[in-house]
Amino acid sequence: MARVTLSGFLICRTLEEADRVSELLRDHIRLTRAEPGCLRFEVLRSHSDPTRFAVSETFRDRTAFEAHQARAATTIWARATKGIPREYEIREETA
Repeated sequence: MARVTLSGFLICRTLEEADRVSELLRDHIRLTRAEPGCLRFEVLRSHSDPTRFAVSETFRDRTAFEAHQARAATTIWARATKGIPREYEIREETA
């Protein structure tokens, strides 16, 4: 089974948008970490550029990653962050 790792950045266009993202992060992180197959989920706001968030995720396998994507797509997080640019790389790595 191959682990799925996502890493990269969520890049807000304004500080107001970044503040809104920051407000929603606690629940998004909590819910994601509780998902079966979530091995790591970190979202950190940059101190040097507060409109950027570094994202790092690891899921047990493709099935767990796809389940996360499906669950997250229906949340307040998804609606509030729709359209915010993302620069992500997704890799599958043999454990």
